[in-house]
Amino acid sequence: MKNTVVLGTQWGDEGKGKLVDLLSENYEAVVRFQGGNNAGHTIVIGENTYKLRLIPSGIFHQKTCILGNGVVIDPKVLLEEFDILQKAGVGIEKLYISERAQVIMPYHKVWEGIEENHRGKNKIGTTLKGIGPCYSDKISRNGVRICDICDKDQLRKRLEIVFPLKQKTIEAHGEMSPTLDEICEQYTKYGELLKKHVTSTSLLLEEYIASKKPILFEGAQGVFLDIDHGIYPFVTSSNTCAGAASLGSGVPPSSLHNIVGVVKAYTTRVGGGPFPTELEDEIGERLGTVGQEFGTVTGRKRRCGWLDTVLLKCTHRINGLTSIALTKLDVLSGIEEIKICTKYHYKDQVIDHFPNSLSIIEELEPVYKTLPGWTEDITMCKNFDDLPDNCKAYIKEIELLLDVSVDIISVGPERSQTIFK
Repeated sequence: MKNTVVLGTQWGDEGKGKLVDLLSENYEAVVRFQGGNNAGHTIVIGENTYKLRLIPSGIFHQKTCILGNGVVIDPKVLLEEFDILQKAGVGIEKLYISERAQVIMPYHKVWEGIEENHRGKNKIGTTLKGIGPCYSDKISRNGVRICDICDKDQLRKRLEIVFPLKQKTIEAHGEMSPTLDEICEQYTKYGELLKKHVTSTSLLLEEYIASKKPILFEGAQGVFLDIDHGIYPFVTSSNTCAGAASLGSGVPPSSLHNIVGVVKAYTTRVGGGPFPTELEDEIGERLGTVGQEFGTVTGRKRRCGWLDTVLLKCTHRINGLTSIALTKLDVLSGIEEIKICTKYHYKDQVIDHFPNSLSIIEELEPVYKTLPGWTEDITMCKNFDDLPDNCKAYIKEIELLLDVSVDIISVGPERSQTIFK
C-alpha cells in the first residue's frame, strides 16, 4: 500500500473528512499536516454525527493519528475533542502530537479580532480563531510550541520574552488580554493533560515508513486558500497543497505516492473574496439548501456556484493529482441543466488558466459548457453502472476536462453512500 495525501481542490468544505474516514481503514496512520481549528470535518456513522476540528477522522478506526508540526493547536479545543471522543467510546491512546507544533495563545485571538475590525469593509472573513497571528508568530520566531507548554519553567521563560510587546500592542488598541501569570497557569495545566500524547512525530513516522506501514496524510481547507497559491489576501495562513504534507509532518517528499484531490460536484466557499462561478439565484440557493452548506466550525452559510474546472486545472498543475474523489454528487439531482465552467472571458480575452491578479479575477466572466441533468435519486446507488446516464456523462466530462480519473464518488453523507469506481 502506498502513502496517500488527501487534499481539498477548491476552497475547502469538499468532504475530506468523510473520505479520510473511509480510507483510514486501509492505512496504519493518519496525519494532519497543517491548519488549525479554523477548519472542521463532519463524520456521519449510522445515526451519529461527529464534528471534529483537529483530530483526524481516522481516530474512529482506532488508527494511529498524528497532529504534525505544521498544525497550530488550540489546547482547549483539542481537549474538548478528547471529551467528545471519550463520550462516544472512542479511544485516544494512539493519538500523538508533534512537540514542534505551534500553540494558539489567548492574545492571538484578541489580536486577530483587532486586525479584522480594522479592515472595515475589506474584511477577509477570518474565523477569529487566532490561526493567522499564531502562524505569524511562528515565522517571526515569537511562537510558543507544544514542548514549551509541557515544561512550566520553559513556558514562563518563553512568555517573558514574547508577551510584554503583545500586551502593550493589544492595550494600545483598547483591548485586554489575560496576564502572563494567568496564561502560564492555564497553559501549564493544558500541557500536563496533553503531555502523554506529545512526541517527536517525525521519528514515529520514520518508523512507519521503514516498516512499509501505509500512511494517510490529511490536509485542511482547500488549495485555493493556500497562502501562496490561493487568491491572496483571501487565503488561510498555511500551505494547503500536497507539498505541505512533507514539511508539516517531517517526512521526505519521496514518501508521498498518491495525491487524491477531493472535488465537490459543484463549488462553494466561505468568507470574502472573488468567486467567478458563484450563483446568486434560485439554483445557488437550492445547492446551499439541499447540500446543507453551512460551515462545520463557524456555521456560516457557504456561497455556492457551478463546478469550475479552470480552478481545478490549476490545482492539478500545482499538486499532480493522481485521482479524484467526487463528493456531494447527489445534491445535483433534480436540476434540469448542469453547467461546468471551462474557461473565462476577461474584457476581450479568453483565459483558460487562473490568473494571479486580484483585479483581473474580480472581473472574470465564466464560460460554461451545459450538460443535461438527471431527476433520479442516486443516494442508494452502489456501483458506477447504477448511476443515470446523464450523471455518468457528467463524471466523464470532468475526467475529460481535467485528465484525471474520478475513482471515488460520494452520493450521500454516510460511509455506505460511496461508490469506488
